[in-house]
Amino acid sequence: MSKEYAIAVIDSGVGGLTVAKEVMRQLPEERILYVGDNARCPYGSKSPEEIRAFSFQMIDFVRQTPLKALVIACNTATAVVLEEAMAYLPLPVIGVIEPGARAAVQATKSGRIGVIGTETTIRTKAYERALLRAQPDLFVAGLACPDFVPLVENHLASSQKAREVVKETLKPLIREELDTLILGCTHYPLLAPVIQEVMGDQVRLINSAEETARELSTQIASDPQGGQLVLPEHLFITSGDPHRFRSIAEEWLDCQVEVQHHSLEKSVEA
Repeated sequence: MSKEYAIAVIDSGVGGLTVAKEVMRQLPEERILYVGDNARCPYGSKSPEEIRAFSFQMIDFVRQTPLKALVIACNTATAVVLEEAMAYLPLPVIGVIEPGARAAVQATKSGRIGVIGTETTIRTKAYERALLRAQPDLFVAGLACPDFVPLVENHLASSQKAREVVKETLKPLIREELDTLILGCTHYPLLAPVIQEVMGDQVRLINSAEETARELSTQIASDPQGGQLVLPEHLFITSGDPHRFRSIAEEWLDCQVEVQHHSLEKSVEA
């Protein structure tokens, strides 16, 4: 397949950068087309109908570029549209829930696993079903954390406010004696140091990005020519503020990025 083909990564905002970073690490020869719908983030408090409509606007936008694969790097969107997207596109479509659940099952020793995510992700019980399919005797505790995504989107992940919000929100999970906690939203790894501090070192945090990138690598043909690695030119699209997006992206990815603004609604209607 031509090296001009890209891997599309779509998310409600900047959270999917955690997945993009891992794809860039594991598949450095691949070009990434990233779309973050920051203007309408967060998705977790929206209705399934809205989430489906917004997700397919992103999917139709990236379809304008030749693609090798699509990664739905948003847990909420994965829970709502993954199966439909797999039927809609004639290429590999990968979500983040199944890879994250597999990693958690492999990590737990006590069989007591927590899942934090958006309201929709927790309400659908998508992680719980995936975990119990893999190991029916697990104890699974889910907790919606609707205040976490705005902290990340507003570049407050390292602030004192973030520490206060995370500490207060996670109180119900402290007493559950968990040994594993799934960060069931791709925004949450940007809060991982604070979450780890609150939960304690005895709890292993699961970021599904690594496992998702590993699954992606098994589903696409990746062939750097002649053994010479030519770094690809990635493109990042946001429906929100490109300056704020660039600031977060460059800090997280530790490199300069090209960011363009597109109104996804208008681009699909045009």
